[in-house]
Amino acid sequence: MATSGTTNMLGVLVRSGVNVRTVTKQPYVASSASYRYVTTALSRGDQTTTDGLICNPVNRNNWHKNGRSQYSTGGTQKTKFGPLIGAAAAAAFAGIGVVAYWRSNYTHAGTKKSIQHAVQVLPAEDTKMVIHPKKIKSHAGNAGKAIPGIPEYTATEVARHDDPNRGIWMTYKDAVYDVTEFITAHPGGDRIMMAAGGGLEPFWEVFEIHQNAKVFEQLELYRIGNLAKEGRKEYTPDPNNPFANDPLRHPAIIPSSKRPFNGEPPSDLLIEKFSTPQQLFYVRNHLPVPDIDPNNYSLEVTFEDDDEGTVEFSLKDLKKFRKSSVTATLQCAGNRRSEMNEYKTVKGLSWKQSAIGNATFTGVKLRDVLMFVGFKESDPSYKGKHVQFEGLDIDPFTSEQYGASIPLVKALDPEGDVLLAWEMNGEPLTRDHGFPVRVVVPGFVGARNVKWLGRITISDEESQSHWQQNDYKGFSPEVTLETADYSKQAPIQEYPVQSAVCVPVNGSTISSKDEEITVKGYAWSGGGRGIFRVDVSLDGGKTWFEALLKQEKRTFNRNWAWTIWHVTLPIPKNHNGELDIVCKAVDSAYNVQPNTFHGHWNFRGVLANAWSHSQVKIE
Repeated sequence: MATSGTTNMLGVLVRSGVNVRTVTKQPYVASSASYRYVTTALSRGDQTTTDGLICNPVNRNNWHKNGRSQYSTGGTQKTKFGPLIGAAAAAAFAGIGVVAYWRSNYTHAGTKKSIQHAVQVLPAEDTKMVIHPKKIKSHAGNAGKAIPGIPEYTATEVARHDDPNRGIWMTYKDAVYDVTEFITAHPGGDRIMMAAGGGLEPFWEVFEIHQNAKVFEQLELYRIGNLAKEGRKEYTPDPNNPFANDPLRHPAIIPSSKRPFNGEPPSDLLIEKFSTPQQLFYVRNHLPVPDIDPNNYSLEVTFEDDDEGTVEFSLKDLKKFRKSSVTATLQCAGNRRSEMNEYKTVKGLSWKQSAIGNATFTGVKLRDVLMFVGFKESDPSYKGKHVQFEGLDIDPFTSEQYGASIPLVKALDPEGDVLLAWEMNGEPLTRDHGFPVRVVVPGFVGARNVKWLGRITISDEESQSHWQQNDYKGFSPEVTLETADYSKQAPIQEYPVQSAVCVPVNGSTISSKDEEITVKGYAWSGGGRGIFRVDVSLDGGKTWFEALLKQEKRTFNRNWAWTIWHVTLPIPKNHNGELDIVCKAVDSAYNVQPNTFHGHWNFRGVLANAWSHSQVKIE
């Protein structure tokens, strides 16, 4: 049976040559929301012609008898739409195709075309794209709460529903929502899609205006079930895959590699809030993520030149110390590497400009722990020593553990604020960010902030790990991978001054009717140096304007947190259809970003801190 007027339902219509068996007399109770989903495409007047469809009409008597279409966009509906066929659910699980059949006479107001017999053919693997679970009647007070007696879905199941074809599912606390219908009508749909298949919490941390009763009430209209408690840990580890037990990541995180996993958030979302939500914080892993039982966790502190051996601390022991907090920015050494790669090819992960984040970390000062085990600041033998950190993440092939080190003087400095942290923004660290304990070294490059901390060693030498000795070092532009001598270069510790344009996003378009533009971004400098000024240009650096700064006020050389900046400027009349938006930061020591990568290009692509550009078209 070939027919014209068949709807292209959100792009999932299967065209010619599809054999479909129809299953009837199977129980399935659909919700009115399902009918709205189906008829949305019909009422849009999407017209496509299919050829060679082999299918059988479904007996109308098997349709859900109480079905009504509640969707209308101005067309004339002369007869009632039928809903999805009663056999659909059974057919989906049986692995065969599904036919959705409507017998109606509908005239769309815009096209004036009539649909007499609309046939929708879907392959078995696509049936879940339109068979949506029944919505649960609820109220605002239930938002995020588990409701007894309704379906449960695991985080893995939710993660599969991340586009309009499969359906867009999201979670909020213990609840699961199908927001497919809501997305297209919402003005912020593109942003909401960043949470598709994941949780809403990190977005609502950023956009706090959404946390109110009216929004919760609307959200509950799309409730389809509860999030299974064990869902976030539902894994089937493959003994041959060392990464099989890695945690799930938020769908907004853009991967730069999957094994090991590394990723960053979209830049325009990154700077919406001063503190970066943990789920949206960039992830930098070198090895598989360990799964550590906090009840069995032990931190060893050793002294290479001390015969008394090792002191061990449990997590409970560490929490007996005086609690300290510090707001600090962590930045990967390769942040903005992709931009340096555009100048000349480099080696490493292709980070954009969001391998950076700002958070409040809570734990115990490393200084306090070292003092507890017998260190004295006045002892001259400690000068020139190093604090080596060893993580509990292990290379499955070499058995090497991630390691790094910092000068002991930084660890013992009462204003150095080095922490053994177990909380991030008031919540326990997630596995990706070092649960149960990580090192936080404010003002230092991210590579020294060792996660899953297992051992601290006080030594006359730096850490001998690969990542301290043979990585995270900068070289002259003339040095190549083949000629590099890592033994002659110092490891990166404090990071140079940095800034980036995050809004508008590079490659975006603005209206020619706009008279002004708002530019936003971040700035930071290592070593506790604060940001003194951020300059912004709309013409590639010919003319400059000073941005407004949002920053945490601290004492001299103790400015660990980033600066968020913004400026609204008139669009130049002679723009020629394009703006070259540029920013550069000046820190408290009057260090300023170089204008190009020419002088500090290096084959590893680290320390990429040239002027940040965002090319914007005007149409």
